[in-house]
Amino acid sequence: MKPSALSALGRRTGPPPISWLMQTALSRPKLISLAAGFTDNSTLPVKISRHVLNQILCSPKTGQPALQYGITAGETNLRQLTARHLQKLDLGGTPCRRPQIHSPEHVIITGGSQQLLYMTLEALCDEGDLVLVEDPTYFVFLSILQSRGIRARGVRLERDGLDLAHLKTVLERLNKSGGIRRVKALYLISYFQNPTGVTTGFDKKRGIVKLLKKFERAAGHPIYLIEDAAYRELCFSGRADLPVSRGARQRVPTIPPSALMVPGAVDRVIYTGTYSKPYAPGARVGFGLLPEPLFTTVQRIKGNHDFGTANLLQQLLAGALQTGLYDQHVAKIERRYGQKAQVMKQALAEHFPPNVEIWESGGGLYFWARLPKNVPTGVKSKVFQTALKNDVLYVPGELCYADDPAREKPDHEMRLSFGSASEKDIREGIKRLGAVLRKFLL
Repeated sequence: MKPSALSALGRRTGPPPISWLMQTALSRPKLISLAAGFTDNSTLPVKISRHVLNQILCSPKTGQPALQYGITAGETNLRQLTARHLQKLDLGGTPCRRPQIHSPEHVIITGGSQQLLYMTLEALCDEGDLVLVEDPTYFVFLSILQSRGIRARGVRLERDGLDLAHLKTVLERLNKSGGIRRVKALYLISYFQNPTGVTTGFDKKRGIVKLLKKFERAAGHPIYLIEDAAYRELCFSGRADLPVSRGARQRVPTIPPSALMVPGAVDRVIYTGTYSKPYAPGARVGFGLLPEPLFTTVQRIKGNHDFGTANLLQQLLAGALQTGLYDQHVAKIERRYGQKAQVMKQALAEHFPPNVEIWESGGGLYFWARLPKNVPTGVKSKVFQTALKNDVLYVPGELCYADDPAREKPDHEMRLSFGSASEKDIREGIKRLGAVLRKFLL
């Protein structure tokens, strides 16, 4: 008799690290969490949402369809508006000469971008397949890979994006070992990356697509680029000069186009985005632009998941986009996060030891801190446990690295979020954490 009736997937699936981090924060009222990637409560669009929903629900003609089941792929108007929105982001409002790149026919609306990532892996990967990821990357994505029995290989991340030379080396090694036949995709968080804040430039995206296509013959199938653009609209830097580390300055470039704009890449790019981060996480709506045959396959899988994303939430987002209220809200949160990032930057400069390397971004919600390699920051480390005793929480960097046999997992970094904490808590939290680090570094 089997010891468990659970499937292999059920037995593999452990609690995501984010659940433990959230529970820790909720169970200790005095703890300052610099861990959660939540958005700022004060910016949530209550008035805008009430106005749009009132317009929808004021009449049975508009209210009844919004409260009924919708279409599996998503509400038609929202798909069209999303395609237009993507075109604006990629081209700055200039009409596209290749309209098929941002075709609403290839847009799917999902329950947040997380659902799309899960369904994409469900459509692409069998147990034992390989997905290449940035080193480090979004730790919740690593949890999805683990639960589905998909292996990961890390590709080094540089300050301007993925290390193309290392990507080539990884692909060559996999080709030599025969593992290339199991490689299905490369996962890239292209804008203000979670956890490091790095943005991958367009030239690097072009280089990534070129390398993946080069090894497709050896793989015997397409190798897709999954471009996760969840933080794309949380840009607060403009084109200003920003200090990015002690004694260094960097010119923040114009936000680069997506990999969809790489010539010949539209049939190999899976673009995922979300309205959760730039609008409201409670309006759990994400979207993707997928090539065939993936679009049809993912749409069928979604039909088995939920018949379609909540129709009322889709109507809310469509109304906000159509009236221009969405763009007004995004401009507001850009300013807010820019202010909070400045507060964290000043606190880090004041309280952190000088031998901690700080990676600063021009957008998103995070700073990345790197300690000397001989100072562990993981969950079991003295640094993490001492920080908890001093009522401050961060995300240990070790959680953001895949289990890759090709290298030892780094354990000397931390992700710091300014998203949901108040300015007062940011200052106090960094002060507490800085005092902890000085015990181990000075």
